Amino acid sequence: MTKLRAAITGVQGYVPDYVLTNEELSRMVDTSDEWITSRTGIKERRILKGEGLGTSHMGTKAVQGLLEKTNTDPQEIDLIICATTTPDMVFPATANLIANEVGATKAFSYDIQAACSGFLYSIFTASQFIATGMYKKVIVVGADKMSSIIDYTDRSTCVIFGDGAGAVLLEGNEEGEGIHDAVLQSDGSGWVHLHQKAGGSRRPATMETVQNREHFVYQEGKHVFKNAVTNMGAAVLQVMKQNNLTAEAVDWLNPHQANRRIVDNTAKSMGLADGVDSEKVMMTIHKFGNTTSGTLPLNLWDYESRLKKGDKMILAAFGGGFTWGAVYLTWAYDGK
Repeated sequence: MTKLRAAITGVQGYVPDYVLTNEELSRMVDTSDEWITSRTGIKERRILKGEGLGTSHMGTKAVQGLLEKTNTDPQEIDLIICATTTPDMVFPATANLIANEVGATKAFSYDIQAACSGFLYSIFTASQFIATGMYKKVIVVGADKMSSIIDYTDRSTCVIFGDGAGAVLLEGNEEGEGIHDAVLQSDGSGWVHLHQKAGGSRRPATMETVQNREHFVYQEGKHVFKNAVTNMGAAVLQVMKQNNLTAEAVDWLNPHQANRRIVDNTAKSMGLADGVDSEKVMMTIHKFGNTTSGTLPLNLWDYESRLKKGDKMILAAFGGGFTWGAVYLTWAYDGK
């Protein structure tokens, strides 16, 4: 009997219209296009503008497009999981808001917060609901409005992040395609190197925290870089070993778009000699920047037309927490 797996049967992305270029950033902080490009690989990023628009706005746009593209009735959706670090509010969950906006009133919904690894954690969690036969149709959204927690006077962080969302539809597959395996890990001691200082229950918002600019992303770049390179590479190698995969056998590496150099090191660690320049490596960082939970599904959306049924793919990510991991799947349809 063929094993039931959760397969991606559709993908859709959404990015805001406003393009924040390196040139514009160079007029805001002490930086330049050359400095940003050489260190990150980013040329531009999208920023969500508009009063009252939060992460759910982008997630809703992505899910609405996904439902239309796959000709899926929102009433058929059993579950929606939203991976996000920038929820619209502390509660309700952003997934609740998205489900309501798209009319998925029969679905239950919740958020997963694992920083840049959020989509990775979410898609593997969602796959278990399909693989056990409990649900037939599950949507996973990765979305973040990073511009809402970025200090645009800090050139070490403001050049990196952008806003965006991507969503995938998961359905059962008995033909061999779908999610096969995952290596997911975390190390809570890493929080000191990448976090938001205030705004949670430990340090609620006060006049002092606002004046001290403590509601923005705080990152110790060198330490994060070192851990990202080591752990993303190790997770990719482990999932390859567990599934007897060689670099030649893998058709695509879908890496979190944190930094071009991190992606390059991850690609080389798995045996791709060309690193980030390999035709097997998905890259969108130059035009979207780091959209945190949005990077992996936005990669799938951007590369969808090139994907073929049966393609072997590894998704990898590293994020604050620290959180990291890799997921191995085979693609379930020919790109359109």
